[in-house]
Amino acid sequence: MVEEASRVFGQEKIKVRNLDFFYGQTQVLFKVSMSVPARKVTAFIGPSGCGKSTFLRSLNRMNDIIDGARLEGEVLIDGRNIYNRDTDVVDLRKRVGMVFQKSNPFPKSVFDNVAYGPRIHGTKSREKLTEIVERSLIRAGLWEEVKDRLAESAIGLSGGQQQRLCIARALAVDPEILLMDEPASALDPRSTARIEDLIDELRRKYTILIVTHNMQQAARVSNFTGFFYEGELVEFGPTKQVFARPAKKKTEDYITGRFG
Repeated sequence: MVEEASRVFGQEKIKVRNLDFFYGQTQVLFKVSMSVPARKVTAFIGPSGCGKSTFLRSLNRMNDIIDGARLEGEVLIDGRNIYNRDTDVVDLRKRVGMVFQKSNPFPKSVFDNVAYGPRIHGTKSREKLTEIVERSLIRAGLWEEVKDRLAESAIGLSGGQQQRLCIARALAVDPEILLMDEPASALDPRSTARIEDLIDELRRKYTILIVTHNMQQAARVSNFTGFFYEGELVEFGPTKQVFARPAKKKTEDYITGRFG
């Protein structure tokens, strides 16, 4: 059911089949399956500790760096299993960028923050880097605010600006997919609105997956919503359907505030 829900709504970008995930002997995700359409926003909701962020990090193998972490099942991007032994993980993380809950700008200039990824991937030309930095900051809705501050430390930016800078940094390597783990949870309402507007603009070019505790935010920004509970994907489908006519009582109970 959860796999079929999105298939009719556009080209499939990510397909997850029977994903189980373990930290050591503790299993935290159970038989998660879904089909995520390209160039849409997919939100994941559910109580704290239900596996949302672990699932999100499994989509670009960020969990690989955790001792004892283990995944069973398949994650296919454009039909290719990213957990195959021959997968270039560096290239994978270039294709699948990530923005974290807490903004984490490097203690470098605004310019060097955005240029970091392209430099790592071999871009040396100052002219090319300048072009990438400007384009990425424009896409992140930050260019007009920082174009005269490119040489200044990114640490001096406001919280909302730092988060948009981190989005620009992720966009600078030209990913196909953008993962966002509660990108606005630490921001004030005005900055949150800017991030939500930005997500709405970016969906035209990128496949976006966002974890959020804010159900109103999920309803505002996403095309599809998945509800996780105790490591299981309880329900997945078009956001309007999940919120207005949930198929599972557990989903309805969570959305209406009966638990969570």
